[in-house]
Amino acid sequence: MPKTLVDCGNCGPDFNSIRKMVTANFEATVLQTHGAEDTLELLRSRKVDLVTVNRKLDRDYSDGLEIIRAIKSDPDVKDVPVMLVTNYDEHQQTAVEEGATYGFGKLEIGNEETVEKLKPYLAG
Repeated sequence: MPKTLVDCGNCGPDFNSIRKMVTANFEATVLQTHGAEDTLELLRSRKVDLVTVNRKLDRDYSDGLEIIRAIKSDPDVKDVPVMLVTNYDEHQQTAVEEGATYGFGKLEIGNEETVEKLKPYLAG
């Protein structure tokens, strides 16, 4: 059964890069959301195996860490794994402190290390 990744807050080109990386390496569906509201709604309506959240949301440049906080504070979806997409280690550390798994940066999309980080969530 295909896995599902929800990518929140990335622009079209970055979303497509993540989608291509995921679908080239896993039997997975990649869905796009744009903020807390549509992400939480999607998480409540279907099984999701992993959420990736951009550090700064494309639609309004708000803080992606707020999306992580919203997911992790919602008792219905708090157990869904989340990764922050940022090249900055200090933001990755903050995301981990908020309950996320250490994510990856846009410069790492497609790297073998990034695929390895995704395997526990998206592999068969």
